[in-house]
Amino acid sequence: MPDDDAPNPSAYLPYPVSTLSPAIVPTDLSTFKARGISQVQRDLQQKLIELQESYRRAIDHFNWNKLVYESEIQFEPVVGETYHLYESRGRRMLSMIAPHEWPMRHLVTVRLNVDRQWEVATTGEGIDPLSLFGFDD
Repeated sequence: MPDDDAPNPSAYLPYPVSTLSPAIVPTDLSTFKARGISQVQRDLQQKLIELQESYRRAIDHFNWNKLVYESEIQFEPVVGETYHLYESRGRRMLSMIAPHEWPMRHLVTVRLNVDRQWEVATTGEGIDPLSLFGFDD
């Protein structure tokens, strides 16, 4: 004989078991999804822009280093010192002479860092890096 004081097991089910139970209305998730998609797109777009900028900086850094190391260097540069790259008669040369002291075509002023990489300090007046790197149209 069933115990009248025992709770009804169907009362603990996570879904209705009777037609008299309240109706289950699905939650509208369209605004949640729209906000999520919009935010994810913005975040990923920003990360993509940052990656592109980082890539461009790395390529630019590589090209300047290649240009300096392929030039004529007739002395051993000292880490931490600033030097100047010039172009004259179709050849490029690294020098300690400042641009205002020498009437050569000044391409760039660079500084040698601890990693033996050249950091660009300033570019010469009217210098187009793309033409120097061989990317002319």
